[in-house]
Formats: sequence, structure tokens, C-alpha cells
Amino acid sequence: MAKSSAKKVREKAVREGKRNPECNRSPFVFSDMRTRKTKTKKEQLYRNKYKNRHSDESRIDGSFYG
Repeated sequence: MAKSSAKKVREKAVREGKRNPECNRSPFVFSDMRTRKTKTKKEQLYRNKYKNRHSDESRIDGSFYG
């Protein structure tokens, strides 16, 4: 692939003894700050723990209607 004109200008500046602008970048640019974590089985069960529960009624099958 061909080099971009901006990259050519950066390389020329480095050859001439100037500072490389890539060194000014933050180290956090290259890190992925998002945490990806799938829910554990316990977390999935806890999420559905209180679904279809009614305080004044006790249903055997747990259905909403009936």
C-alpha cells in the first residue's frame, strides 16, 4: 500500500531531527477501556429471582394470569 502524505511528512520531520508527533499520543489511545464480561449463571438467576412474585398472593405455578 502507498503511504499517506501525512505519514510522509512525519517521517521527513523525524529524519530532520524533529520530534515525532506519534510520541505525543496518550497511552490510553491504544487500550480498550470497555470491560466485556458475560454474566455468570448466578447473576442470571439473581436477575430473574423476583420475577412473577406477588406479595399478597401465593401461586403454585408462578403464572401471571390464573
